[in-house]
Amino acid sequence: MALDTTGATETLLCVRGLSVAAGEKPILTDISFDLAPRSILSVIGESGSGKTVLARALASWLSAPLRVTGGEIRFRGRDLVADPAHARSLAGREIAYVGGNPAGALDPTMTVGAQLVEKLRAVRPDMSADAARDKAIRLLEAVHIPSAGRRFHEYPFQYSGGMMQRAMIVDALISDPALLIADNITQPLDVTVAAQILKLMRELNHDFSTAILFICSSLPVACDASDEVMVLHEGRVVERQTPAALVARPGHAYTKDLIAELPTLWQGGETGAGRGIDRNRRAIMSVRGLAKAYEVRARGQAGVSRVQAVRNVEFDVFPGDNFGVVGESGCGKSSLMRLLTGLERPDAGSVFFEGENVAAASPKRLRALRRKFQLVLQDPYGCLPPQSAIGAILEEPLKIHRIGNAAERRDRARAVMAEVGLSDSLYRALPTGLSAGQRQRLNVARAMILEPRLLIMDETLSALDQTEQGKLLDLFDKLQAQHGFTYIFISHDLTMVRQVCSRIAVMYLGETVEVAPNERLFFDPGHPYSRALLSAAPTLEERRYRPEDCLLEGEPPSPIDLPPGCAFASRCPQAFDRCRAENPALRARGDHALAACFLNPDPDIALHETATETTHA
Repeated sequence: MALDTTGATETLLCVRGLSVAAGEKPILTDISFDLAPRSILSVIGESGSGKTVLARALASWLSAPLRVTGGEIRFRGRDLVADPAHARSLAGREIAYVGGNPAGALDPTMTVGAQLVEKLRAVRPDMSADAARDKAIRLLEAVHIPSAGRRFHEYPFQYSGGMMQRAMIVDALISDPALLIADNITQPLDVTVAAQILKLMRELNHDFSTAILFICSSLPVACDASDEVMVLHEGRVVERQTPAALVARPGHAYTKDLIAELPTLWQGGETGAGRGIDRNRRAIMSVRGLAKAYEVRARGQAGVSRVQAVRNVEFDVFPGDNFGVVGESGCGKSSLMRLLTGLERPDAGSVFFEGENVAAASPKRLRALRRKFQLVLQDPYGCLPPQSAIGAILEEPLKIHRIGNAAERRDRARAVMAEVGLSDSLYRALPTGLSAGQRQRLNVARAMILEPRLLIMDETLSALDQTEQGKLLDLFDKLQAQHGFTYIFISHDLTMVRQVCSRIAVMYLGETVEVAPNERLFFDPGHPYSRALLSAAPTLEERRYRPEDCLLEGEPPSPIDLPPGCAFASRCPQAFDRCRAENPALRARGDHALAACFLNPDPDIALHETATETTHA
């Protein structure tokens, strides 16, 4: 793609004709672009488009079989392709890289502060340990890590996902780089934390004069983050424009398709709001007063603490319902999933499935119940045995439940493969060669082979790009029409929940703070936390809720030491004295909608009271 650089006064990074191959297979072809100092350029594209390969090529981190086959990467005028030694001297210093897996990048055996000081003194050998410590703490404060002096001495496992990502940004900023390459750093984060990270990127760009190359797979996030957006498709640059121009006048067919396929939050489009639910029928699953705490031992300290993971959760799921559960990281969604499926026993409360309490079922009875409800997990790679053939993976549940003979199990496995769009030729293949989307189709096939009544999806689509998500959502619609499944979608992606779910529960610090029909939640949320989630959701639409009015700052209170009153009060822009003293009940607000907030008018009936004593149980 030819670039018009007329009028460019200075260039920090100049890429011309860059091509990268894996062996003989081209990955990037003829990539050309400029990046000015103090600017932010987003690179957008679907999985396999070459975004991460481009990021690693610019950071001089390519490893075999990847290799640069042509072109130039000029940084401040010097070609890094022609001078690998100079390129290596810049990596981690003037050119810094932050990836999307902070947990895998931090050493779990060292405190975060010790790792930052080690990196800083490697870059600046003349700096004393005390000076390095002071600078590291200042940078932790700059990225809004609360109590930075105390957090400096903590280990990575004591950080939330958002805090670990901030720590990795500090690690990259230690050397005062001129260029920061941020590779999918918001993809694994929930919307509120991702919004904080995007805000932080803009602050760092302004305060430190750092140019940023922002790699992502979400067009709304790319537009929100940057001065310009560059679109990659099949290893080539197909378009580069300002965000406003790109959305208003996309010039390439791929970009037009990308925009057209974006689901909407408020401006029409297909949503899950209109799905018919017969509330006169008995609920297929009823959850009442559910609570679960875990005992944890802090490193270097005597005794144990109790983490209140799930507290007083209540909702009903009706036949044919697509029920969503949303909330930010650490709110208890995955702990709730383990309780719903009987993987763990609750400390209190009940989970009734078709009238039978899963929480009290014997192991033998629970095994029989699991034929009727199945689970599809988030990680398309970690939940499949790599050495088992696809056919064997699918037949295993049938063997466990003693269903059919060998020929019948084989026929059933092949029939389910066809239903989820997997070729019959894969029956004897290993899952190692499958794409992320194909692996999730296999996980769905494994869940539905027992013909369950209820499927529980725990962040099932979060590891996939927008295109693959759309294909899987279409598949779920088709399967539900054919088999009459009921779904529970556990997710942090409000756009997906809006598209799929008929009713939605919002969780915060282990509690359900709102349960409402789709349309009611998105157009008239009853809890300030719900509005904060909606204000942070990435979208190209005009927002109904302004981020500056709703965006959350800081971290939630610790589930080990919950405050009195409403747990959201410390982050709520509308909190008043009563909120800090009393924990509000989950109360009705019109037909089929509930919210736990004193800002709503008190109805005649409280569905349940959540006393302060229960909060600290």
